Amino acid sequence: MKYFLVVFVLFLSACSIKNYEHTSAKIVIIKSPKIKFSDIGYVRHTKDAIELELFVAGHVYKRIHINHLICVDNGCMSKSSFNQEYLSGAYPSSLLQNIILAKEIYNGKNSLKQDDGFIQRIKTSDVTIKYIVNSREIYFKDMQNHILIKIKEVN
Repeated sequence: MKYFLVVFVLFLSACSIKNYEHTSAKIVIIKSPKIKFSDIGYVRHTKDAIELELFVAGHVYKRIHINHLICVDNGCMSKSSFNQEYLSGAYPSSLLQNIILAKEIYNGKNSLKQDDGFIQRIKTSDVTIKYIVNSREIYFKDMQNHILIKIKEVN
């Protein structure tokens, strides 16, 4: 029983409140079969955790916490389970985290450096991705799976 309690407490701590070092307001657009969102969002992160807080008309619409698990309104799940349910099961588990932090995806495959960022085009039997990161925006589009994630600075 004691071991069960320890495991239970560790599981719940995955979705606990964090003190984030960096916070920035962004215009966030997410279109997937399960998520449709276009409004203001806050991106908060530390070196090992991210929170994406999405607002509609000034009210919190959805919170997505990412550390070793991804926690949403429905509870916590593995990154690959989140991809399967909300995005595409063909994606690597770190995809959403890398997009939010403007990092290369797919281990930098086909990355072309630009003056203020990079462009990646990835085509496999499961995905057709155009991913652009620069000082103004993060743009991810998978034409094959009909997924768009766009994060822009609020001006």
